[in-house]
Amino acid sequence: QVQLVESGGGLVQAGGSLRLDCAASRRTFSTSSMGWFRQAPGKEREFVAGITWNGGNQYYADSVKGRFTILRDNAKNTVYLRMNSLKPEDTAVYYCAADAKYGSVRLTNVDYWGQGIQVTVSS
Repeated sequence: QVQLVESGGGLVQAGGSLRLDCAASRRTFSTSSMGWFRQAPGKEREFVAGITWNGGNQYYADSVKGRFTILRDNAKNTVYLRMNSLKPEDTAVYYCAADAKYGSVRLTNVDYWGQGIQVTVSS
């Protein structure tokens, strides 16, 4: 079992920045594609960003492209989501996810989820 623990969420004004961190509990992190999803009230969970096991490829939803950056540090078993130019429509619960065994950068088969962390962007 892999545990994913998110941190770094909170309240920010529109145009501001936040960084989300996701710490994984096991060494299988280094062979897993990692990513972030989000779910706003009344909406389905949606893909935000993904990164392959070695950090070689990243993929972003169109809605965040150019504003969000995903990075990983395999030595620390941690994946990061840097969010700039935040908009009120970015308000959601953000979930860290792992697609194990060299999974797709789009995380099409998520094996593990974090518990979620709230990000609120005020206008």
